[in-house]
Amino acid sequence: MDNAELFKVLVNCELFSGIEMAFIEKISALCNAESYKAGEQIFNQGDYGENLYIIAGGSVFLERSMDLGARKAKVVTAILGKGRVFGCWSTLLDEPHNLMSSATCHKASSMLKIEGSRLRKIMTLNSDLGFYIMERICKILRERMRSVYGAMEKL
Repeated sequence: MDNAELFKVLVNCELFSGIEMAFIEKISALCNAESYKAGEQIFNQGDYGENLYIIAGGSVFLERSMDLGARKAKVVTAILGKGRVFGCWSTLLDEPHNLMSSATCHKASSMLKIEGSRLRKIMTLNSDLGFYIMERICKILRERMRSVYGAMEKL
């Protein structure tokens, strides 16, 4: 992925849209482009999480496995496409965290991976940017929680 494509993905993603280009440039330096095949696992529930992912193309299932006593269940809590963000938000809070869901590619996908602790450093150096990103994360997480509750009601 060249720089123009990388910038386009960042500028159009749900987390960074509306951010000044100077900050987009700093964030772009943190990104690693990755590709996954359909059905390929990006991470598993319970893994230690430290990265955020931005979907540049394709789609990803977020799935949660649960032990319901007499039976076990696995439910898709979200299907995410281009411009959507997922991964471990706790690295932005500077706390260790195990992932609460698995991420599997529904279709062949390309994405940007950002190490959360490195993004946190940029956010702490500029409190306006940090607040903006945290506010966006809160909105995204609110939507995800609604999706999880909706998926669990179907069990």
